[in-house]
Amino acid sequence: MTRFLSGLAVDRHVSPSTQNQALSALVFLYRDALEMPVGWLSALVRAKKSPRVPVVLSKAEVRRVLTRAKGRGSATLVIALLYGTGLRLLEALCLRVKDLDFARNEIVVRGGKGDRDRVTMLPERLKGLLLDHLAEVRTQHEGDIASDAGWVELPGSLAVKYPNAGREWAWQWVFPATRTYEDPVTRQRRRHHLHETVVQRVFKEALRATGLTKAASCHTLRHSFATHLLEAGYDIRTVQELLGHRDVSTTMIYTHVLNRGGRGVQSPADIL
Repeated sequence: MTRFLSGLAVDRHVSPSTQNQALSALVFLYRDALEMPVGWLSALVRAKKSPRVPVVLSKAEVRRVLTRAKGRGSATLVIALLYGTGLRLLEALCLRVKDLDFARNEIVVRGGKGDRDRVTMLPERLKGLLLDHLAEVRTQHEGDIASDAGWVELPGSLAVKYPNAGREWAWQWVFPATRTYEDPVTRQRRRHHLHETVVQRVFKEALRATGLTKAASCHTLRHSFATHLLEAGYDIRTVQELLGHRDVSTTMIYTHVLNRGGRGVQSPADIL
C-alpha cells in the first residue's frame, strides 16, 4: 500500500487531495473494515502542495458581479457580505443573530477554521440591508413559533443546558433556509441555515452574466477582500487577524499585489 500511495506522488505527480482521497479509502478498508493495523503510514511519501497565486477580482469586477447578483434574495446579501468582510462562505451562513454587533460595526465569527473565534468588521454600507433582512427573518421566526416550530440546532451541549435557547431570537440563523425540517431525535420543527449551493449557484450565474473569464468562486471574494485591503495600505498583521489566519505566512500569499504599479519593482521595459 505504501508503494502504491507513494507512487501516486513520486511517479504520477498527483495533487495532495487526490493522494489523500486514496489514502482515506485504504485507511478505512484496513482499519475499519479489516481491522488491521496501519503502521505503514509512517513510511509514506506525501504529495507536496505547490503554492498558487489566488484568483482575485478587481474592484470594478466585484462591482459587476454584485450588480448582476442583485434581486436573488438572501444569496445576494451573502455574496456582498463575503466581499465586505472576508468571511468564508460557511462562516457567513453559520452566523447567528447575536453575532452581529451593529453598534460596534463588528461581526463575531464563532468556531471558524481551526475552531477559533475572531472578530471582523461589519461594513457600514451593508448595515441597512442587514437590518431590513433581519426584520423579515424575525417575522418568519415569529410565524414559525406560532405554528409550533421556530427551533434551530445549537452548538455543543447548549441544548441540554438551556432547553429553550433553540427558540430564542438571538440564536436564530441570520440566513435561514426557506424550508423547515423535523429533527429525528428531538422531534422539534427546525430551520437549517441557507445551503452553500444556493449562494454558489447565484454567484456562478452572476459571474457568467458579466462575461468575465476568471475561474472565480465565492472564495474568490475572500481573496479579493484581502488583496484590496493590502492595496489600500493596511498592514499585513491587520489583514491576518481579519482573515483568521493562524500564521502570517498564509496571509503573505496576498502580497503579490505589492508588485503592481508604483508600489513595487518597475520593469526595465517601462523605463526604456
